[in-house]
Amino acid sequence: MNNIEQLIADQQMETREIVNALLADGSDPNATYDIEHHFACEDFDALEKAAVDVFKAGFAVDDAEELELEDGSIAYCFSAMAQHGLEIERLDDDCQGLIQLASKHKVLYDGWGTHFVEAAQE
Repeated sequence: MNNIEQLIADQQMETREIVNALLADGSDPNATYDIEHHFACEDFDALEKAAVDVFKAGFAVDDAEELELEDGSIAYCFSAMAQHGLEIERLDDDCQGLIQLASKHKVLYDGWGTHFVEAAQE
């Protein structure tokens, strides 16, 4: 298994853990979620090129932020947003494509996250 395949497999496992944890905690299985995919890189130009490709892939992209790391070096990051349900197949497809884009530009794909959504009272 090459590095990209391993990253994708690891992300698929993490996706299942996130979705299962949300649903086990009572998050609404039928809700539309704000999904944020995270990217980072020490090279701003590479990150900017990745952001353009992520936008072209259909995601909303926020402005890059500058972060100072513990060792004093500077890194840049941005998030790509989508809205949809907690469908494993959709999340796997999105993550796979975004990992491949990140690899192409030599930036880090740092996973995705979302927030708990209270189930509607019947």
